[in-house]
Amino acid sequence: MTSKNTGNYRFPEGFLWGAATAAYQIEGSSMADGAGASIWDRFSHTPGMMLNGDTGDVACDHYNRWREDIDLMTRLNLQAYRFSVSWSRVMPEGRGRINDQGLAFYDRLIDGLLEKGIEPLCTLYHWDLPAALDDRGGWLNPDIADWFADYGQVLFEKFKGRVKTWGTINEPWVIVDGGYLHGALAPGHKSAFEAMIAGHNVLRAHGAAVKRFREVGEGQIGIVLNIEPKYPASDKPEDEAARKRAEAQMNRWFLDPLMGRGYPEELKDVYGEAYREFPQEDFDLIATPTDWMGLNWYTRSVPENAPDAWPVRARPVKQIQHAHTETGWEVYPPALTDTLVWLHEQTGGKLPLMVTENGSAWYDPPHAIDGRIQDPMRVDYLKNHLKALHDAIGKGVDIRGYMAWSLLDNLEWSLGYSKRFGITHVNFLTQERTIKDSGLLYAEVIKTHGEVLNTL
Repeated sequence: MTSKNTGNYRFPEGFLWGAATAAYQIEGSSMADGAGASIWDRFSHTPGMMLNGDTGDVACDHYNRWREDIDLMTRLNLQAYRFSVSWSRVMPEGRGRINDQGLAFYDRLIDGLLEKGIEPLCTLYHWDLPAALDDRGGWLNPDIADWFADYGQVLFEKFKGRVKTWGTINEPWVIVDGGYLHGALAPGHKSAFEAMIAGHNVLRAHGAAVKRFREVGEGQIGIVLNIEPKYPASDKPEDEAARKRAEAQMNRWFLDPLMGRGYPEELKDVYGEAYREFPQEDFDLIATPTDWMGLNWYTRSVPENAPDAWPVRARPVKQIQHAHTETGWEVYPPALTDTLVWLHEQTGGKLPLMVTENGSAWYDPPHAIDGRIQDPMRVDYLKNHLKALHDAIGKGVDIRGYMAWSLLDNLEWSLGYSKRFGITHVNFLTQERTIKDSGLLYAEVIKTHGEVLNTL
Protein backbone atom coordinates (compact mmCIF):
# COMPACT_ATOMS: atom_id res chain seq x y z
CA MET A 1 0.00 0.00 0.00
CA THR A 2 1.29 3.45 -0.84
CA SER A 3 1.00 6.47 1.44
CA LYS A 4 -1.02 9.56 0.53
CA ASN A 5 0.18 11.57 3.53
CA THR A 6 1.62 14.95 2.51
CA GLY A 7 2.54 16.11 6.01
CA ASN A 8 -0.91 17.52 6.77
CA TYR A 9 -2.27 15.73 9.82
CA ARG A 10 -5.87 16.76 9.50
CA PHE A 11 -8.05 13.70 10.10
CA PRO A 12 -11.08 12.77 7.97
CA GLU A 13 -14.46 14.32 8.67
CA GLY A 14 -16.45 12.14 11.02
CA PHE A 15 -13.37 10.63 12.64
CA LEU A 16 -14.37 9.81 16.20
CA TRP A 17 -12.18 11.01 19.07
CA GLY A 18 -12.58 9.63 22.56
CA ALA A 19 -11.05 7.93 25.57
CA ALA A 20 -11.47 4.51 27.15
CA THR A 21 -11.77 2.93 30.59
CA ALA A 22 -12.84 -0.40 32.11
CA ALA A 23 -15.35 -1.00 34.87
CA TYR A 24 -13.22 -2.69 37.53
CA GLN A 25 -10.32 -0.31 36.94
CA ILE A 26 -12.27 2.87 37.71
CA GLU A 27 -15.69 2.31 39.24
CA GLY A 28 -15.04 1.20 42.81
CA SER A 29 -18.10 0.29 44.91
CA SER A 30 -17.97 -3.11 43.24
CA MET A 31 -20.34 -4.68 45.76
CA ALA A 32 -22.68 -1.69 46.15
CA ASP A 33 -26.42 -1.64 45.51
CA GLY A 34 -26.88 -5.37 45.17
CA ALA A 35 -23.93 -6.13 42.88
CA GLY A 36 -22.28 -9.52 42.97
CA ALA A 37 -18.57 -10.24 43.27
CA SER A 38 -16.39 -10.63 40.19
CA ILE A 39 -13.26 -12.72 39.78
CA TRP A 40 -11.27 -9.50 40.23
CA ASP A 41 -12.88 -8.86 43.61
CA ARG A 42 -11.64 -12.30 44.65
CA PHE A 43 -8.25 -12.09 42.96
CA SER A 44 -7.40 -8.64 44.32
CA HIS A 45 -8.24 -9.74 47.86
CA THR A 46 -6.05 -12.85 47.61
CA PRO A 47 -2.75 -12.20 49.43
CA GLY A 48 0.24 -11.95 47.12
CA MET A 49 -1.67 -11.50 43.87
CA MET A 50 -1.67 -7.67 43.69
CA LEU A 51 1.28 -5.29 43.90
CA ASN A 52 1.17 -3.48 47.25
CA GLY A 53 -2.04 -5.32 48.10
CA ASP A 54 -4.04 -2.84 46.00
CA THR A 55 -7.69 -3.54 45.15
CA GLY A 56 -10.46 -1.99 43.09
CA ASP A 57 -12.66 -1.40 46.13
CA VAL A 58 -12.44 2.38 45.59
CA ALA A 59 -10.33 2.80 42.44
CA CYS A 60 -11.32 6.18 40.89
CA ASP A 61 -14.71 6.17 42.66
CA HIS A 62 -16.32 6.63 39.24
CA TYR A 63 -19.47 4.91 40.50
CA ASN A 64 -20.10 8.00 42.62
CA ARG A 65 -18.22 10.61 40.57
CA TRP A 66 -19.49 9.82 37.07
CA ARG A 67 -21.07 13.26 36.65
CA GLU A 68 -17.75 14.92 37.45
CA ASP A 69 -16.02 12.58 35.02
CA ILE A 70 -18.46 13.44 32.22
CA ASP A 71 -17.71 17.11 32.86
CA LEU A 72 -14.04 16.19 32.54
CA MET A 73 -14.75 14.58 29.18
CA THR A 74 -16.34 17.80 27.92
CA ARG A 75 -13.26 19.76 28.99
CA LEU A 76 -11.19 17.30 26.94
CA ASN A 77 -13.48 17.84 23.91
CA LEU A 78 -14.22 14.13 23.77
CA GLN A 79 -16.75 13.03 21.18
CA ALA A 80 -16.99 9.45 22.47
CA TYR A 81 -16.42 7.48 25.64
CA ARG A 82 -15.59 3.78 25.56
CA PHE A 83 -16.51 2.04 28.81
CA SER A 84 -17.31 -1.48 29.95
CA VAL A 85 -20.19 -2.83 31.97
CA SER A 86 -19.61 -4.93 35.09
CA TRP A 87 -21.47 -8.17 34.35
CA SER A 88 -21.86 -8.96 38.07
CA ARG A 89 -23.20 -5.48 38.81
CA VAL A 90 -26.03 -6.10 36.36
CA MET A 91 -26.48 -9.84 37.00
CA PRO A 92 -25.04 -10.74 40.44
CA GLU A 93 -25.17 -14.49 39.77
CA GLY A 94 -24.05 -14.02 36.19
CA ARG A 95 -27.34 -15.30 34.80
CA GLY A 96 -31.02 -15.12 35.56
CA ARG A 97 -31.84 -12.36 38.04
CA ILE A 98 -31.22 -8.75 36.97
CA ASN A 99 -30.05 -6.21 39.55
CA ASP A 100 -32.10 -3.13 38.63
CA GLN A 101 -29.93 -0.80 40.72
CA GLY A 102 -26.80 -1.94 38.94
CA LEU A 103 -28.39 -1.55 35.53
CA ALA A 104 -29.63 1.91 36.55
CA PHE A 105 -26.06 3.11 37.07
CA TYR A 106 -25.24 2.53 33.40
CA ASP A 107 -28.63 3.97 32.43
CA ARG A 108 -27.70 7.23 34.18
CA LEU A 109 -24.19 7.21 32.74
CA ILE A 110 -25.39 6.75 29.16
CA ASP A 111 -28.04 9.44 29.51
CA GLY A 112 -25.44 11.78 31.00
CA LEU A 113 -23.09 11.18 28.09
CA LEU A 114 -25.79 11.77 25.51
CA GLU A 115 -26.87 14.99 27.22
CA LYS A 116 -23.33 16.30 26.68
CA GLY A 117 -23.18 15.11 23.08
CA ILE A 118 -20.72 12.30 23.86
CA GLU A 119 -21.29 9.00 22.07
CA PRO A 120 -21.25 5.94 24.36
CA LEU A 121 -19.23 2.98 23.10
CA CYS A 122 -20.17 0.01 25.28
CA THR A 123 -17.99 -3.04 25.88
CA LEU A 124 -19.84 -6.03 27.31
CA TYR A 125 -16.82 -7.68 28.92
CA HIS A 126 -13.50 -6.29 30.11
CA TRP A 127 -12.18 -9.19 32.21
CA ASP A 128 -14.46 -9.04 35.30
CA LEU A 129 -16.34 -12.34 35.10
CA PRO A 130 -18.99 -12.84 37.80
CA ALA A 131 -17.49 -14.97 40.56
CA ALA A 132 -20.67 -17.05 40.61
CA LEU A 133 -19.95 -18.13 37.02
CA ASP A 134 -16.32 -18.87 37.84
CA ASP A 135 -17.69 -21.27 40.45
CA ARG A 136 -19.41 -23.05 37.56
CA GLY A 137 -16.19 -23.30 35.59
CA GLY A 138 -16.10 -19.81 34.11
CA TRP A 139 -14.54 -19.71 30.66
CA LEU A 140 -13.88 -23.46 30.89
CA ASN A 141 -17.60 -24.24 30.85
CA PRO A 142 -19.03 -24.42 27.30
CA ASP A 143 -22.37 -23.12 28.60
CA ILE A 144 -20.75 -19.71 29.04
CA ALA A 145 -21.46 -18.86 25.40
CA ASP A 146 -25.19 -18.87 26.15
CA TRP A 147 -24.72 -17.12 29.52
CA PHE A 148 -22.83 -14.35 27.77
CA ALA A 149 -25.42 -13.96 25.02
CA ASP A 150 -28.18 -13.76 27.64
CA TYR A 151 -26.27 -11.07 29.51
CA GLY A 152 -25.66 -9.19 26.27
CA GLN A 153 -29.36 -9.31 25.45
CA VAL A 154 -30.19 -7.50 28.70
CA LEU A 155 -27.96 -4.61 27.65
CA PHE A 156 -28.89 -4.68 23.96
CA GLU A 157 -32.57 -4.30 24.83
CA LYS A 158 -32.14 -1.83 27.68
CA PHE A 159 -29.93 0.59 25.77
CA LYS A 160 -31.33 0.12 22.26
CA GLY A 161 -31.28 3.38 20.36
CA ARG A 162 -28.94 5.05 22.84
CA VAL A 163 -25.82 2.90 22.45
CA LYS A 164 -25.09 2.51 18.75
CA THR A 165 -21.63 0.96 18.90
CA TRP A 166 -21.02 -2.23 20.87
CA GLY A 167 -17.96 -4.33 21.61
CA THR A 168 -18.36 -7.90 22.80
CA ILE A 169 -15.08 -8.83 24.48
CA ASN A 170 -11.97 -6.82 25.22
CA GLU A 171 -8.65 -8.53 24.47
CA PRO A 172 -9.41 -12.27 24.43
CA TRP A 173 -5.69 -13.04 24.42
CA VAL A 174 -5.10 -11.27 27.73
CA ILE A 175 -8.08 -13.01 29.33
CA VAL A 176 -6.60 -16.36 28.40
CA ASP A 177 -2.84 -15.81 28.52
CA GLY A 178 -2.97 -13.87 31.78
CA GLY A 179 -5.85 -15.68 33.45
CA TYR A 180 -5.45 -19.30 32.37
CA LEU A 181 -1.92 -19.81 31.00
CA HIS A 182 0.41 -17.77 33.22
CA GLY A 183 -1.84 -16.96 36.18
CA ALA A 184 -0.83 -13.30 36.45
CA LEU A 185 -4.42 -12.11 36.12
CA ALA A 186 -7.78 -13.35 37.44
CA PRO A 187 -8.71 -16.13 37.89
CA GLY A 188 -5.02 -17.02 38.27
CA HIS A 189 -4.81 -20.44 36.60
CA LYS A 190 -1.65 -21.86 35.02
CA SER A 191 -2.47 -24.54 32.46
CA ALA A 192 -1.94 -24.78 28.73
CA PHE A 193 -4.78 -27.32 28.58
CA GLU A 194 -7.15 -24.84 30.22
CA ALA A 195 -5.89 -21.98 28.05
CA MET A 196 -6.92 -23.76 24.85
CA ILE A 197 -10.40 -24.46 26.22
CA ALA A 198 -10.90 -21.00 27.70
CA GLY A 199 -9.74 -19.29 24.52
CA HIS A 200 -12.17 -21.30 22.44
CA ASN A 201 -15.08 -20.54 24.75
CA VAL A 202 -14.26 -16.84 24.78
CA LEU A 203 -14.53 -16.85 21.00
CA ARG A 204 -17.73 -18.91 21.07
CA ALA A 205 -19.22 -16.43 23.53
CA HIS A 206 -18.37 -13.58 21.20
CA GLY A 207 -20.08 -15.34 18.29
CA ALA A 208 -23.15 -16.13 20.37
CA ALA A 209 -23.43 -12.50 21.50
CA VAL A 210 -23.18 -11.23 17.92
CA LYS A 211 -25.93 -13.63 16.82
CA ARG A 212 -28.14 -12.49 19.68
CA PHE A 213 -27.44 -8.85 18.82
CA ARG A 214 -28.68 -9.46 15.27
CA GLU A 215 -31.93 -10.79 16.74
CA VAL A 216 -32.67 -8.14 19.37
CA GLY A 217 -30.12 -5.31 19.08
CA GLU A 218 -29.68 -2.20 17.02
CA GLY A 219 -26.52 -0.53 15.76
CA GLN A 220 -23.07 -1.97 15.12
CA ILE A 221 -21.12 -4.64 16.95
CA GLY A 222 -17.54 -5.88 16.91
CA ILE A 223 -14.74 -7.29 19.04
CA VAL A 224 -11.59 -5.68 20.43
CA LEU A 225 -8.22 -7.42 19.95
CA ASN A 226 -4.81 -6.48 21.28
CA ILE A 227 -2.23 -6.92 18.56
CA GLU A 228 1.51 -6.72 19.22
CA PRO A 229 3.45 -6.97 15.95
CA LYS A 230 6.39 -9.33 15.97
CA TYR A 231 9.63 -8.35 14.23
CA PRO A 232 12.41 -10.97 13.93
CA ALA A 233 15.49 -10.44 16.07
CA SER A 234 17.74 -11.58 13.20
CA ASP A 235 17.65 -13.27 9.82
CA LYS A 236 18.39 -16.66 11.39
CA PRO A 237 15.77 -19.29 10.49
CA GLU A 238 15.25 -20.16 14.14
CA ASP A 239 14.45 -16.53 15.00
CA GLU A 240 11.98 -16.29 12.13
CA ALA A 241 10.33 -19.48 13.35
CA ALA A 242 10.17 -17.97 16.84
CA ARG A 243 8.58 -14.84 15.39
CA LYS A 244 5.92 -16.91 13.66
CA ARG A 245 5.14 -18.83 16.86
CA ALA A 246 4.88 -15.60 18.84
CA GLU A 247 2.65 -14.01 16.21
CA ALA A 248 0.41 -17.07 16.09
CA GLN A 249 0.05 -17.33 19.88
CA MET A 250 -0.62 -13.65 20.53
CA ASN A 251 -2.13 -12.18 17.38
CA ARG A 252 -3.51 -14.88 15.11
CA TRP A 253 -4.89 -17.25 17.79
CA PHE A 254 -7.99 -15.07 17.95
CA LEU A 255 -7.89 -13.09 14.70
CA ASP A 256 -7.72 -16.08 12.34
CA PRO A 257 -10.85 -17.90 13.56
CA LEU A 258 -12.76 -14.62 13.64
CA MET A 259 -11.95 -14.29 9.96
CA GLY A 260 -13.09 -17.86 9.24
CA ARG A 261 -9.61 -19.35 8.94
CA GLY A 262 -9.60 -21.54 12.05
CA TYR A 263 -6.60 -21.67 14.35
CA PRO A 264 -3.12 -21.06 12.92
CA GLU A 265 -0.99 -24.15 12.34
CA GLU A 266 1.78 -22.81 14.58
CA LEU A 267 -0.54 -23.07 17.57
CA LYS A 268 -0.13 -26.86 17.49
CA ASP A 269 3.61 -26.40 17.79
CA VAL A 270 3.17 -23.95 20.68
CA TYR A 271 0.78 -26.04 22.77
CA GLY A 272 1.76 -29.56 21.79
CA GLU A 273 -0.36 -32.12 23.62
CA ALA A 274 -2.52 -29.35 25.08
CA TYR A 275 -3.73 -28.37 21.60
CA ARG A 276 -7.31 -29.42 20.90
CA GLU A 277 -9.45 -29.87 17.83
CA PHE A 278 -12.96 -28.41 17.88
CA PRO A 279 -16.06 -29.00 15.73
CA GLN A 280 -16.61 -26.94 12.59
CA GLU A 281 -19.92 -25.64 13.93
CA ASP A 282 -17.97 -23.83 16.65
CA PHE A 283 -15.84 -22.09 14.06
CA ASP A 284 -18.93 -21.15 12.06
CA LEU A 285 -20.31 -19.47 15.20
CA ILE A 286 -17.02 -17.71 15.96
CA ALA A 287 -16.83 -16.30 12.44
CA THR A 288 -20.30 -14.71 12.61
CA PRO A 289 -19.82 -11.44 10.66
CA THR A 290 -19.35 -8.23 12.61
CA ASP A 291 -19.54 -4.55 11.68
CA TRP A 292 -16.18 -3.31 12.91
CA MET A 293 -13.05 -4.37 14.78
CA GLY A 294 -11.22 -2.64 17.59
CA LEU A 295 -7.44 -2.58 17.93
CA ASN A 296 -5.75 -2.07 21.29
CA TRP A 297 -2.16 -1.16 20.55
CA TYR A 298 0.75 -0.27 22.81
CA THR A 299 4.07 -1.61 21.55
CA ARG A 300 5.88 -4.10 19.35
CA SER A 301 8.03 -7.13 20.19
CA VAL A 302 11.28 -8.38 18.67
CA PRO A 303 11.42 -12.08 19.63
CA GLU A 304 14.35 -14.45 19.34
CA ASN A 305 14.37 -18.20 19.60
CA ALA A 306 14.40 -19.28 23.26
CA PRO A 307 13.82 -23.03 23.84
CA ASP A 308 13.37 -22.49 27.61
CA ALA A 309 10.59 -19.86 27.26
CA TRP A 310 7.37 -21.84 27.80
CA PRO A 311 5.22 -22.33 25.83
CA VAL A 312 6.08 -20.18 22.80
CA ARG A 313 9.85 -20.80 22.91
CA ALA A 314 10.44 -17.15 22.04
CA ARG A 315 11.75 -14.29 24.14
CA PRO A 316 11.65 -10.56 23.30
CA VAL A 317 14.97 -8.81 22.78
CA LYS A 318 15.01 -5.36 24.36
CA GLN A 319 15.65 -2.63 21.80
CA ILE A 320 17.99 -0.48 23.86
CA GLN A 321 18.20 2.34 21.33
CA HIS A 322 14.55 3.29 21.98
CA ALA A 323 12.70 4.67 24.97
CA HIS A 324 10.70 2.29 27.15
CA THR A 325 7.66 3.08 29.26
CA GLU A 326 7.21 2.35 32.97
CA THR A 327 5.75 -1.02 31.99
CA GLY A 328 8.91 -1.83 30.01
CA TRP A 329 7.28 -1.43 26.61
CA GLU A 330 9.32 -0.10 23.72
CA VAL A 331 8.18 3.17 22.14
CA TYR A 332 8.18 2.60 18.39
CA PRO A 333 5.36 4.47 16.59
CA PRO A 334 6.06 3.11 13.06
CA ALA A 335 4.89 -0.29 14.32
CA LEU A 336 1.39 1.14 14.84
CA THR A 337 1.24 2.06 11.15
CA ASP A 338 2.53 -1.40 10.22
CA THR A 339 -0.03 -3.09 12.47
CA LEU A 340 -2.97 -1.15 11.08
CA VAL A 341 -1.92 -1.94 7.51
CA TRP A 342 -1.44 -5.63 8.44
CA LEU A 343 -4.81 -5.82 10.20
CA HIS A 344 -6.50 -4.14 7.23
CA GLU A 345 -5.04 -6.82 4.98
CA GLN A 346 -5.82 -9.68 7.38
CA THR A 347 -9.47 -8.64 7.53
CA GLY A 348 -9.75 -8.42 3.75
CA GLY A 349 -9.88 -4.63 3.73
CA LYS A 350 -13.64 -4.75 4.29
CA LEU A 351 -13.93 -4.32 8.06
CA PRO A 352 -13.75 -0.78 9.47
CA LEU A 353 -11.17 -0.47 12.23
CA MET A 354 -11.02 1.66 15.35
CA VAL A 355 -8.06 2.17 17.67
CA THR A 356 -9.90 1.39 20.89
CA GLU A 357 -6.89 1.73 23.22
CA ASN A 358 -3.50 3.38 22.86
CA GLY A 359 -1.46 4.97 25.60
CA SER A 360 1.58 4.78 27.83
CA ALA A 361 2.55 4.63 31.49
CA TRP A 362 5.17 7.08 32.75
CA TYR A 363 6.07 8.34 36.18
CA ASP A 364 3.72 11.06 37.41
CA PRO A 365 3.82 12.57 40.91
CA PRO A 366 1.10 11.45 43.36
CA HIS A 367 -0.49 14.90 43.30
CA ALA A 368 -0.55 17.94 41.03
CA ILE A 369 2.18 20.54 41.41
CA ASP A 370 0.86 24.10 41.18
CA GLY A 371 -2.29 22.69 39.60
CA ARG A 372 -0.42 21.02 36.76
CA ILE A 373 0.89 17.60 35.72
CA GLN A 374 3.74 17.85 33.23
CA ASP A 375 4.15 14.56 31.37
CA PRO A 376 6.47 15.23 28.41
CA MET A 377 7.10 11.56 27.59
CA ARG A 378 3.37 10.85 27.34
CA VAL A 379 2.92 13.99 25.24
CA ASP A 380 5.62 12.74 22.89
CA TYR A 381 4.11 9.25 22.77
CA LEU A 382 0.64 10.60 21.99
CA LYS A 383 1.85 13.02 19.34
CA ASN A 384 3.92 10.47 17.45
CA HIS A 385 1.36 7.69 17.63
CA LEU A 386 -1.38 9.94 16.31
CA LYS A 387 0.91 10.79 13.41
CA ALA A 388 1.53 7.07 12.85
CA LEU A 389 -2.22 6.50 12.89
CA HIS A 390 -2.69 9.23 10.29
CA ASP A 391 0.03 7.61 8.17
CA ALA A 392 -2.02 4.39 8.14
CA ILE A 393 -5.09 6.30 6.97
CA GLY A 394 -2.90 7.75 4.22
CA LYS A 395 -2.06 4.19 3.18
CA GLY A 396 -5.74 3.44 2.63
CA VAL A 397 -6.67 1.83 5.96
CA ASP A 398 -10.30 2.48 6.96
CA ILE A 399 -9.95 3.77 10.54
CA ARG A 400 -13.04 5.30 12.08
CA GLY A 401 -11.80 6.55 15.45
CA TYR A 402 -9.22 6.71 18.25
CA MET A 403 -9.83 6.09 21.95
CA ALA A 404 -6.97 7.20 24.20
CA TRP A 405 -6.06 4.89 27.07
CA SER A 406 -6.98 6.06 29.47
CA LEU A 407 -9.34 8.81 30.51
CA LEU A 408 -8.11 8.44 34.10
CA ASP A 409 -5.18 7.02 36.00
CA ASN A 410 -6.61 3.81 37.40
CA LEU A 411 -6.01 0.35 38.81
CA GLU A 412 -3.58 -1.28 36.39
CA TRP A 413 -4.85 -4.76 37.24
CA SER A 414 -2.31 -6.83 39.23
CA LEU A 415 0.16 -3.91 39.09
CA GLY A 416 -2.25 -1.94 41.28
CA TYR A 417 -1.90 1.83 41.23
CA SER A 418 1.82 1.77 40.44
CA LYS A 419 1.42 2.52 36.71
CA ARG A 420 -0.37 5.64 35.48
CA PHE A 421 -1.79 5.57 31.94
CA GLY A 422 -4.27 8.43 32.24
CA ILE A 423 -4.42 11.65 30.27
CA THR A 424 -6.06 12.85 33.49
CA HIS A 425 -4.20 12.50 36.78
CA VAL A 426 -5.99 11.05 39.80
CA ASN A 427 -4.80 11.77 43.31
CA PHE A 428 -5.81 8.45 44.87
CA LEU A 429 -5.89 9.94 48.39
CA THR A 430 -8.32 12.74 47.54
CA GLN A 431 -9.76 11.62 44.17
CA GLU A 432 -8.86 15.04 42.73
CA ARG A 433 -8.68 14.99 38.93
CA THR A 434 -6.12 17.11 37.03
CA ILE A 435 -5.88 17.10 33.26
CA LYS A 436 -2.26 16.38 32.35
CA ASP A 437 -0.35 18.20 29.64
CA SER A 438 -1.01 15.17 27.41
CA GLY A 439 -4.73 15.62 27.99
CA LEU A 440 -4.49 19.30 27.10
CA LEU A 441 -2.70 18.36 23.87
CA TYR A 442 -5.34 15.74 23.10
CA ALA A 443 -8.12 18.29 23.61
CA GLU A 444 -6.38 20.55 21.09
CA VAL A 445 -5.94 17.68 18.63
CA ILE A 446 -9.68 17.03 18.77
CA LYS A 447 -10.53 20.72 18.47
CA THR A 448 -8.35 21.11 15.35
CA HIS A 449 -9.18 17.72 13.78
CA GLY A 450 -5.50 16.87 14.20
CA GLU A 451 -4.06 19.94 12.52
CA VAL A 452 -2.21 21.00 15.66
CA LEU A 453 0.06 18.01 14.96
CA ASN A 454 1.36 19.91 11.92
CA THR A 455 3.13 22.29 14.32
CA LEU A 456 4.66 19.60 16.55
